[in-house]
Amino acid sequence: SFVNLQTKRVFWKSCFSLYVPAENRGALRMILENIKKENDIKKVPLEDMGQLAQEIRDFLLEHVSKTGGHLASNLGVVELTMALHYVFRLPEDKLIWDVGHQSYTHKILTGRKEGFDGLRTLGGMSGFPKRCESPCDAFDTGHSSTSISAGVGYVRARDLRQEDYHVVSIIGDGALTGGMAYEALNNASALKKNFIIVLNDNEMSISENVGGISSYLSNVRTAEGYQEFKTGVKNSLSKIPGIGPATIKRLHKTKDSIKRLVIPGMFFEDMGITYLGPVNGHDCSKLIQTFQEAKKISGPVLVHVKTEKGRGYEPAMRHPARFHGTAAFDLENGLPLSSGGKANYTDIFSTVMRKFGDRDERVVAVTAAMPDGTGLKRFRNMFPERFFDVGIAEEHAVTFAAGLALGGMIPVVAIYSSFLQRAVDQMIEDVCLQNLHVIFAVDRAGLVGSDGETHQGCFDLTYLSMIPNMTIMAPKNKWELSDMMKFAVNYDGPIAIRYPRGEAYDGLEEYRAPVLKGRSEMIYEGNSIALLPVGSMVKTGYQVYEMLKAEGENPTLVNARFVKPLDEKMLDRLAKEHSLLVTMEENVQKGGFGSAVLDYMHRHHPQVSVLNIALPDRFIEHGNPEKLKEKAGIDAVSVYKKIKEAK
Repeated sequence: SFVNLQTKRVFWKSCFSLYVPAENRGALRMILENIKKENDIKKVPLEDMGQLAQEIRDFLLEHVSKTGGHLASNLGVVELTMALHYVFRLPEDKLIWDVGHQSYTHKILTGRKEGFDGLRTLGGMSGFPKRCESPCDAFDTGHSSTSISAGVGYVRARDLRQEDYHVVSIIGDGALTGGMAYEALNNASALKKNFIIVLNDNEMSISENVGGISSYLSNVRTAEGYQEFKTGVKNSLSKIPGIGPATIKRLHKTKDSIKRLVIPGMFFEDMGITYLGPVNGHDCSKLIQTFQEAKKISGPVLVHVKTEKGRGYEPAMRHPARFHGTAAFDLENGLPLSSGGKANYTDIFSTVMRKFGDRDERVVAVTAAMPDGTGLKRFRNMFPERFFDVGIAEEHAVTFAAGLALGGMIPVVAIYSSFLQRAVDQMIEDVCLQNLHVIFAVDRAGLVGSDGETHQGCFDLTYLSMIPNMTIMAPKNKWELSDMMKFAVNYDGPIAIRYPRGEAYDGLEEYRAPVLKGRSEMIYEGNSIALLPVGSMVKTGYQVYEMLKAEGENPTLVNARFVKPLDEKMLDRLAKEHSLLVTMEENVQKGGFGSAVLDYMHRHHPQVSVLNIALPDRFIEHGNPEKLKEKAGIDAVSVYKKIKEAK
């Protein structure tokens, strides 16, 4: 009410006079400096929320322009995050951020401002929620479409333990394209106690609202008096023998019919989830009011919030995709500070895909909400009818590709290594079991760096190797990626090409033997020690080769090329003149290339020792990839030392 609002303003002004130094009260500046820990935002007067939002945006721009990070998504949820922190009490209440790259404001408001100087650096603060960082991070995230499932779990645990706190899952309209979100919504609809889902909609993926009527009816339906009235009528009617239940049923049908005419979000309502909104995601007062109303509802409630990605920074508003995950940039114009240097593997893949699009009309491209990140933008522009972005739905992407293959097309499924692991079942059951010609372009394989544990591509060689009928390749340089793509297009069956993030290696150009199934490539033939690196590790292998040569050794360097099938003939050949084989891969050791070589040599050439160089059996934190390699012991110096110890 108006009276209550005025009372609150007087109260907050009195708090504010104590909270802000006298010299700053008139200018209303540096509000953010006084937020030291969670719940401090509750001391800020409602009329000063706009000033705080601007200070947070200035802070984000200043720091992310230096360190890089996820900018556009964070600029878009400043007011939304502020409202959540104002209404709910942390860490008692649980905020679960889907994906989590939009959690920067959440981190600021929970006392982690100082951590932004080392954002996403080795030993520094993560760009995603981490429970080890703060008790206010309720769930570790990094992949999308998971927040509602986690929230339902929290709610069930809360109710079983008879505890009293609120659970809020924040999910974006993009993440809502993932099938797991709908599985969770189906489960959430059965809840009897409060559970709040916030739909952060920044791209109109849900139908446009009806306007004022929607806001009015949302307020009426969530008002305490209205809720009590509905409950009272239902209870009274249910006591009338014979006609009571039938009357309730007719009233319910009538109410639903009216709601369908004027209220958006009936999809959620039909599932048994109360729908509120749409709400302006940059109106703090309205957001606070809506969240306070949502807390009163028994059962699941979805609050539809409309936000603008990149809000407050013109370059990010014009190019939200470019500023989704950005390197350091010039704050004045938004241009990256580094020129980018040589072409990366994604660039090479992009060029090759465009060429094959010209050459073969059967070639089609499939991706899961990553046309730019996977390099398919050029293919999409030239062959729009043969390009398919299925949204954040990796499982669907793979089975969809299986259907394309059965229909006579040659689908190329381009997905990051870390995200492709979500579709292991579909690769097994729908592609490999039927031995279909589907090409998997596995981007960002190996250590990707700043995004950390949830994004490192450490497992693909393992989960791909276990699947019958799957063929797996990894190129040593940019020319071999092109050659392997040509091989894959002309192949018949499931095949994966895995390549790393970053600059494409242009060494060993003169070594370009034809790509033949299951055949490795001899680079330098020597004796005693044989180096067998895979893909991105060939560059490291060459460095180790040079170090061994410099001290008088005569090592062998073999470009493995194929992880599956193994080149058993090459292994038999190496067993004759070598006492030590050194496998090198940017993948976990268990189930990877080295494990397969070790197994083969143990069964057929037990006299030859095998040294596996691979990533350790732990999750790899965020940081510079080269520093991470050193820490993991797979850089050239570390490999050289391990070889000397093994001799």
